[in-house]
Amino acid sequence: MQSAGSVLMVRPARFGCNPQTADTNAFQQTSSVGEQFGGVLQEFGALADALRQKGVEVLVAPDSEEPVKPDAIFPNNWVSFHHDGTVALYPMLAANRRAERREEILEQVIRCGGFRVSRTVDLSHRETEAKFLEGTGSLVLDRVHRVAYACSSPRTDLDVLGEFAQLLDYELMTFDAVDSNGRLIYHTNVMLAIGTDFAVVCGASLANTEHREAVFSRLRGTGHEVVDISLQQMAQFAANVLELSTKNSKLLALSMGALASLNSTQRRMLEAHVELVPVSIPTIERVGGGGVRCMLAEIHLPKRNTAARASARVVKQ
Repeated sequence: MQSAGSVLMVRPARFGCNPQTADTNAFQQTSSVGEQFGGVLQEFGALADALRQKGVEVLVAPDSEEPVKPDAIFPNNWVSFHHDGTVALYPMLAANRRAERREEILEQVIRCGGFRVSRTVDLSHRETEAKFLEGTGSLVLDRVHRVAYACSSPRTDLDVLGEFAQLLDYELMTFDAVDSNGRLIYHTNVMLAIGTDFAVVCGASLANTEHREAVFSRLRGTGHEVVDISLQQMAQFAANVLELSTKNSKLLALSMGALASLNSTQRRMLEAHVELVPVSIPTIERVGGGGVRCMLAEIHLPKRNTAARASARVVKQ
């Protein structure tokens, strides 16, 4: 399945504007340390509550106070969970983000969610080579058709992309994407989202015509209705959305800002496929430079049989 029914969220302890990511994240705005932290916790809780009310299983792990991790609220950049029991760990550009990879969080997911893990693919060693791949920020995965979409940036290295594709059996589609100022977009998931039978994409960010035609053709060729958004809508995180599944329906988690930016035609196109679940997270978007999708690490792991024990092997190359 393309969409998961379970997600991991990390409740922040020291959220703030991260100076180590500012150079590559044009969505991030400077702020004072600890600005409106109470409001951030309210925004975090509102998203978790909204998803739970719709039937999504939300596993919340607490961030640790030390070391300071201003972006811990965005766990999808350091871990991804896959249907075959694979857990993938990723190399992070910012040194202060690497502490977000915490074994106790993975143990909590497995224990509390009752999931089975068969192997861990650990790519984090590529940090020693200054080569990075920031999870499902760098990668937007079509899990059904095994296509990994990725735009080039300092946070998305082609060598690590190739290693990911080989180890997890994905075809790669790489391209260049830029914002309204011509800067490389730091993460693919702010300009592209893929659901079961639709995709939200900022075509205007694909300045290279061949790249744009190739991406649109591949999406449509795999049965996705394309919702094309503008650069201005992308800046409101209109593509930083995530399809999730419950027993009875498919949902689209998105921010109120993203929803407000959509025109009536785009909204109707999405509502033909999913129920929209908007939540207001303006401080997280502005200060953190990430949106709803960044806050959610979807869990595709199989549930374990109570009589069986998970065995894990670590794959490093």
